[in-house]
Amino acid sequence: MSLETFRKQNYLAIESYRKNGTAVRTPVWFAQEGETLYVWTQADSGKAKRIRRDGRIRIAPCTASGTPLGEWLEVQAEADASPEALAHVQALMRRKYGLAFIFFRLLGRGRAYTALVIRPQTADGGQQN
Repeated sequence: MSLETFRKQNYLAIESYRKNGTAVRTPVWFAQEGETLYVWTQADSGKAKRIRRDGRIRIAPCTASGTPLGEWLEVQAEADASPEALAHVQALMRRKYGLAFIFFRLLGRGRAYTALVIRPQTADGGQQN
């Protein structure tokens, strides 16, 4: 599976799952580097909590309001709050979204953030590196 369909998109719908299995869809900004997608989010957000518990998610390109624009793909995600990951994702997001991302960051000053790292699944359901 290729994540090439996301290259020219501005929004990504993430479908993660609550403990009871209920799907929760969230539109987000994202950046792409090769076959890896990155999302900048608050560390205590629902999607970050759900992904830390279960990294199996589905994604689709979407509108700002979350309306899917293509097929849903099953992928693997992990939350990474290391300083290196946060610096890398912040640079990618600044490059893609410019002043809008900088403004967004200013609004969230003082909050803890995490990077969501999204990769295709391997044939056995694991994560590609």
